[in-house]
Amino acid sequence: MSLFRRREVTGPIPEQGIPPRPGIGGGATAVTNETALRHSAVWACLRLRANLISTMPVDLYRKVNGIQVEVPKPAVLVTPGGDEVEMPEWLYSSQFDLDRSGNSVGLITARDGLNLPARIELVPSSDVSVRVRKGKKQYRIAGTLFEPDEVWHEKQYTVPGLPVGLSPVAYAAWSISEYLSIQQFAMDWFRNGAIPSAHLKNTSKTLTPDQADGAKQRFKAAVMNRDLFVTGNDWEYDMIQAEQAGVDWISAKQFGIGDIARFFDCPSDLIDAAVSGSSVTYANMTQRNLQFLVMSLGPAVSRREQALSRLSSRPRFVKLNRNALLAMDPQTQASVLKTRIDSRTLTPSEARAFYDQPPLTEDQKAEFDRLFGKGTSPAPTTATPQPGGTPS
Repeated sequence: MSLFRRREVTGPIPEQGIPPRPGIGGGATAVTNETALRHSAVWACLRLRANLISTMPVDLYRKVNGIQVEVPKPAVLVTPGGDEVEMPEWLYSSQFDLDRSGNSVGLITARDGLNLPARIELVPSSDVSVRVRKGKKQYRIAGTLFEPDEVWHEKQYTVPGLPVGLSPVAYAAWSISEYLSIQQFAMDWFRNGAIPSAHLKNTSKTLTPDQADGAKQRFKAAVMNRDLFVTGNDWEYDMIQAEQAGVDWISAKQFGIGDIARFFDCPSDLIDAAVSGSSVTYANMTQRNLQFLVMSLGPAVSRREQALSRLSSRPRFVKLNRNALLAMDPQTQASVLKTRIDSRTLTPSEARAFYDQPPLTEDQKAEFDRLFGKGTSPAPTTATPQPGGTPS
């Protein structure tokens, strides 16, 4: 869903939706939200962001005496699309549309006793347009008009005065178009046998224009039909652009991936794109994930938390558990838990719950005592005065 420009109108404000991108001259490939998915970097960025956000557990809290306490979730935060569409799938689909078109739209098909949405059926953003007339907003979905209270609408990449979010695909269209055009060239060259600009010359005589045209037509007819072109020993053919075209094609593909990764706020190395002069190893992977969460994915997660909080009564609020992204290696995690237990900020039972283990039984505690001795600290002693008044 995107809007490329605004203009003054004297009648009703036109509908603002996802206009189809017009064809681009000069042999470039037209780019839409659908054709953009042919770009491997576009697909990788959308998939990565949707995968990570959709696998973050959704928790509902309220504050009691200043302490955050988890409370039971309503059905809409468990199966928002009905029994067949649970929260991970719903989050994935809606995040994919948010990152692709800047908007995620669904129809509210059921409400609970508090008149809050109980079921939201997502619809393709390409079927949606928004009409604002005399300050009143309406949605047109697949040709049918709906009032705002019938529609669930999340948006990102917003600008003042627009009722819809903007699409990064629209901004990245030129880079994507260049990549798709290069991809089309490669398909034509390797699959259809298209021939780049070349030089066919006769080495023994000068040809008249008619003779040159005749030789050209014979050659093109043979090549286009994937047939053999038979000549004597007086013809020479040079594919003067074939080698350079291959080099340019590979170079442009590499630059295209980096450009698209920036448009979608997704670091290139996270989509397996080569990054010159950088190295990510297991030693710094946790820090890398933290940087990605804070700098790239965090704002999108916060926006989704605020939107999902509208599905529950106040003062309850939704939190997406970011720890799923910040999973540590076993050695680091064990060290962190031990530090917290030693500093009395975490109990052994809570640490065991982290590994899905029940609290220690009395028999287990007794076994630990037999193996390692009592785990109690010695009682503090009172300092004994020494000669000269210095305590010991």
